[in-house]
Amino acid sequence: QENEIKLLTAEIERLKNFGCLGVSPSLEGLRDENAKLKYRLNFLQKSLQEERSKTAKSMININSCLQEIFGAAIQAAYPDLENPPLVVTPSQQPKFGDYQCNSAMGITQILLKTKEQKVSPREIAEKISKNIPANECIEKVEIAGPGFINVHLRKDFVSKQLSSLLMNGVQPPAVGKRKKVVVDFSSPNIAKEMHVGHLRSTIIGESMCRLFEFAGYDVLRLNHLGDWGTQFGMLIAHLQDKFPDYLTVSPPIGDLQAFYKESKRRFDTEEEFKKRAYQCVVLLQSKNPDFIKAWELICDVSRKEFQKIYSCLDITLIERGESFYHEMMKDIVKEFEDKGFVQVDDGRKIMFVPGFPVPLTIMKSDGGYTYDTSDLAALKHRLCEEKADILIYVVDSGQSVHLQTVFAAGQMIGWYDPKVTRVAHAAFGVVLGEDKKKFKTRSGDTVRLIDLLEEGLKRAMDKLKDKERDKVLTAEELKAAQTSVAFGCIKYADLSHNRLNDYVFSFDKMLDDRGNTAAYLLYAFTRIRAIARLANIDEQMLRKAAREEVLILDHEKEWKLGKCILRFPEILQKILEDLLLHTLCDYLYELATTFTEFYDNCYCVEKDRQSGE
Repeated sequence: QENEIKLLTAEIERLKNFGCLGVSPSLEGLRDENAKLKYRLNFLQKSLQEERSKTAKSMININSCLQEIFGAAIQAAYPDLENPPLVVTPSQQPKFGDYQCNSAMGITQILLKTKEQKVSPREIAEKISKNIPANECIEKVEIAGPGFINVHLRKDFVSKQLSSLLMNGVQPPAVGKRKKVVVDFSSPNIAKEMHVGHLRSTIIGESMCRLFEFAGYDVLRLNHLGDWGTQFGMLIAHLQDKFPDYLTVSPPIGDLQAFYKESKRRFDTEEEFKKRAYQCVVLLQSKNPDFIKAWELICDVSRKEFQKIYSCLDITLIERGESFYHEMMKDIVKEFEDKGFVQVDDGRKIMFVPGFPVPLTIMKSDGGYTYDTSDLAALKHRLCEEKADILIYVVDSGQSVHLQTVFAAGQMIGWYDPKVTRVAHAAFGVVLGEDKKKFKTRSGDTVRLIDLLEEGLKRAMDKLKDKERDKVLTAEELKAAQTSVAFGCIKYADLSHNRLNDYVFSFDKMLDDRGNTAAYLLYAFTRIRAIARLANIDEQMLRKAAREEVLILDHEKEWKLGKCILRFPEILQKILEDLLLHTLCDYLYELATTFTEFYDNCYCVEKDRQSGE
């Protein structure tokens, strides 16, 4: 932007000089060109100013700063080394300082392998330490053990960052160009109820969207509903039999799950019904208006049920089901055929992708399309029409090979380059019951998600009444506390586990106010709010103090809390890269326990015994 501003300024000067040089192009054209350049210059200057102001207000990633400092020190100490290891981590114990640089051990190995030089890690650590450039954040470094460099931060640096945080608010680190992120999550099937299996994709997907939005990305949240396919044939045929006047009178389908089961039973047992169901599919796919109406009615009943769950969990999604991509599928098949990737196998059109043993079936022998076709169409649309820079599929681990095959097919045909565009499968494990088996009801059925949420509300209310909150809260406040605790605990229990692992669903554990739970975090948060309320201090007063006074971090617990708060940007950076949200939960739990230690050791508010103030 700075270079473009220089060039534009020079170009405007050049246009101004046209008249002096005796050249007489159309004056109108000159004015237009000048106006356009001035507009562009103004836009760039403003945008650069906003970017600088945003960067100035952003929280500093201390780990990144230290990596830059040690990167420069290693470069100065060993200028001939290519890509030397750069390892900076927070120290686990205060006696080892605040951060550690552990690069010396790796450099020892490289020198031995590439130059056959035998140098001890401690010697390397000393050389790196001597080459540390002048900076504002390091107080001192010490070399410990075989070659660890322990870093002690300057107190005035930490104090300044905390004051800046207080004045500017929690601003995420600047991310550079505003990239477009598309997240595919939740994705239930029409005419089937959402069950516990949809819980993880819905919660993890929503949280990833919030993470990228908070960091300043442009996020598109997509619900890839299963709203197209052969199952609609049997549903429409059953609808015609049960509610023949469905075109004029809205059919009272209350229980869509029961309706689905009835139609499936008939499909499996009645040959005549099965034939009619197949005819219904053909008529639906040829866009017959009566059949489209029937399809829309069934989809609407499902949507209303899904929305109840999305409202409870505060989930925002744009629906873009398989039907959205239906018109594109013919072109997808043709595109792969034209490039010579398609083979015919027993009437089916299949495609082998290098590195994957199972082929993709892009057209069935009867001319119908498959999940493979719709997934390829969705991938192309998101990459080529939506222009996604980052594309994330929040889908269970069982779909891993299928999705990797689809992604590889997209690369093979040239829709994207993985060096430029990030396409990721954010896989997750299954939800287990407390018996460590797949989470089921006593009768062995899949647990309905709505039943699970209602049970959560009941348990949360019991917990609140045990604590006698009903005696101090109004009915409205109690209801708000109930939903916050119930749904907060269900979400947090999922997010606080590594998503790659299976996790055990336990209401008792998630509602416990000890340990890494939402209940404990809510408790710590409430305590912080209570301090502010008792002290009668608002944000304006704090900001004024931050501008006018220096924050002195004398007590060890105060110093520990200050450093912990400032680690937030590096946690954010890590989870934006690996999409493992439990790291943020671990950090929040550490922050809450560090705050509790601080609270127990340092008085925040004291009452004057005489005045009661």
